[in-house]
Amino acid sequence: MHTTASAVSPVSSSRSSVFAQAQQYALPVIFALFGVIMGSWAGRIPALAERVHVSHSALSMVLLCGGVGALLSFPVSSFLMGRFGARKSLLIAGMALLCVLVSIGMAPTVPRLMLAVLMLGITASTYDVAMNAAASKREKQTGKSEMSMLHGLACGGGLAGATLGSLMAGLKIAPATHFMMVAIPLAAALYGAYQMLDIEDSAEVVEKKKFALPRGPMVLLGLLGFLGSMSEGSIADWSGVFLKEHFNVGDGMAPLGLTCFSAMMLISRLVGDKLKTKYGAQRLITSGAMLSAAGLFFAVLSPNAYFALGGFAIAGLGLSLLFPFVFSAAGAQGPVALAGVASMAYSGTLMGPPVIGAIAHHVGMQMAIGYVGVLSLVIAFVATRTRLLK
Repeated sequence: MHTTASAVSPVSSSRSSVFAQAQQYALPVIFALFGVIMGSWAGRIPALAERVHVSHSALSMVLLCGGVGALLSFPVSSFLMGRFGARKSLLIAGMALLCVLVSIGMAPTVPRLMLAVLMLGITASTYDVAMNAAASKREKQTGKSEMSMLHGLACGGGLAGATLGSLMAGLKIAPATHFMMVAIPLAAALYGAYQMLDIEDSAEVVEKKKFALPRGPMVLLGLLGFLGSMSEGSIADWSGVFLKEHFNVGDGMAPLGLTCFSAMMLISRLVGDKLKTKYGAQRLITSGAMLSAAGLFFAVLSPNAYFALGGFAIAGLGLSLLFPFVFSAAGAQGPVALAGVASMAYSGTLMGPPVIGAIAHHVGMQMAIGYVGVLSLVIAFVATRTRLLK
């Protein structure tokens, strides 16, 4: 009997070690999946607009629906987190998000597309809050910082999703077919990651409110999220327009501003956790924001488009660690704090691009990008006053 037990034990121990290794990949997969889904949607916006014959002004209203949905998501995320906890909320919101993605591809009219994008805002932000709450729980359990790496993987997933979208567009594959092709394997990957996710499955105590706004010391974290998302959203939507208008570049080169910005953001986030251990979140966000301001002012004053691309790359490097560390600090204060900061961040995403558009309309594109540089200086100032950043 003794020999049989000893023969079995190496097999069971190897199985448990394989399972333990698989558990380590659950959260990275969950974050990367979110990036792929959102990148797939963003990469097909031009094709979706063309399919329903939507004008530029009507398209901005369609995109606005996503931001409104995100702002309205707090009752949904608070109900799910209060009833099921972060782990199950992730699965429910993720599966709903994939269904919404397919419905966006199939929307036959502008009103249906607006409704589908509103639902995208609700489901995406609910998934976002749940995955950040899960990551924050993991950080508390292990005492190890990993939020930056996880956000880096979401960023990488976004780039992969957008690249796949452009490939599908090149092959003349309709958005509905494309979204159905990705939804099935992504749903399977999400379910597998959910099964492997090793965090407490307890429900969260969440206040019943329609909107979550941060209070006390949390206000400064919320303000950082608001300014950061305003800056990122503005660069995402307007860097290409700036390069086209100011330097007369072609359609092939215009998106490279965002590519350089996102690539440097991704690289920086993969090493951000080690830097946080060494230098602390507050110092990294403050110095990063000043670096971002320098990069954006450099882009505005550049003699040609190639130098401007370097400026946008520097800005990506500077702003890269703001979101991971702000969400980590908010998550440490509990799900209500995290949802409140997320709500403020999404309102920044909502307001940033239209504000930049208005500035560009009145005083030109150069001043508009310069204004984003000023926002980076404000981020640096607010970060020095934020005590919850550690």
